[in-house]
Amino acid sequence: MAELFIKQAKQYAETRPNYPEELFKFITSKTTNHDLAWDVGTGSGQAAASLSGIFENVIGTETSPKQIEFATKLPNIRYELTSPAMSIAELEQNVAAQSTVDLVTIAQAMHWFDLPQFYNQVKWVLKKPNGVIATWCYTVPEVNVSVDAVFQPFYTVDSDPFWEPQRKLVDNKYMTIDFPFEPVDGADSTGPFDRFVIEKTMDLEGYFSYIRSWSAYQTAKDKGVELLTENVIENFRRAWNEDGQSRKVVRFPIYLRIGKVGNNI
Repeated sequence: MAELFIKQAKQYAETRPNYPEELFKFITSKTTNHDLAWDVGTGSGQAAASLSGIFENVIGTETSPKQIEFATKLPNIRYELTSPAMSIAELEQNVAAQSTVDLVTIAQAMHWFDLPQFYNQVKWVLKKPNGVIATWCYTVPEVNVSVDAVFQPFYTVDSDPFWEPQRKLVDNKYMTIDFPFEPVDGADSTGPFDRFVIEKTMDLEGYFSYIRSWSAYQTAKDKGVELLTENVIENFRRAWNEDGQSRKVVRFPIYLRIGKVGNNI
């Protein structure tokens, strides 16, 4: 998976939207302690940076050295380059000791994971019984009726052959992803919860830069296919400029799965 993001790591770091503060307030309100958080698949460190203002220490792990190169550096965040298939011994050495982590987060990344192996790691490091795991994805951008009408066939037809199969888990809003954890206090399920949204102000070039940060865009490019053809760009430009506003608020709906480890071993 990491190789899909190596070539556009800098663009990924610069163009991906930041997660809302309310998301982290909700997640951390479900944790009993704020000593140590593990952000898995940390990418450019967006979630890790937000967690660093709440937790005493944050560990961000990533399989792509290029992603970590552009990650947010803060005094209480430790980044580790790890193998996708860490053993328990490697987990203890590079991440944390058994039952010492208060919160595990996975932002827009868990659909890439070997879930049975990963869940064994999560259950090993989380404090019992109240350690929390929170994973979320965001789906396609929403701008307005005109722009979205151009985007939909671009996403579902033009770019579809170049997405990895795991992308369908995001399209399904993490509803179908295996999540063997208990509901947190105050919840009657583990979600997905859809109460959060990312909002990012963009101009058209920023919108295109976001599209170019897709793994599907890079895959297509490697196969000699330019998804943003002159015709596609012109269709987007016409729709974008229809209201006379060059900058627009782009919304990305978030879908959150959250649970506690219980006494799982």
